[in-house]
Amino acid sequence: MTTKEQVIDALKTIYDPEIPVNIYDLGLVYDVLVTNEKVKIIMTLTTATCPAAAFMPEQVCSAVMEACHVKDVEVEITFTPKWTKDRMSERARTELGF
Repeated sequence: MTTKEQVIDALKTIYDPEIPVNIYDLGLVYDVLVTNEKVKIIMTLTTATCPAAAFMPEQVCSAVMEACHVKDVEVEITFTPKWTKDRMSERARTELGF
């Protein structure tokens, strides 16, 4: 059975195209829900006009399906709450010089 930690590891392989930090450490992932063979990821983008909006959900689905061998991945994009740099992990802040 797939664990939340396995999904998070898969998410850490995906990098924001404009910021050289993975989407999990960047704080774009708000929640990961795993039930049986289904994964739901609630995430945001750095801005509502982010160019990654066109491909990021599909990239997330593909990475999680490939790494975790689940049957279904749902990615919900939300802008509530708004993303801020305060959501970044300590590692991401260090990498970016904050």
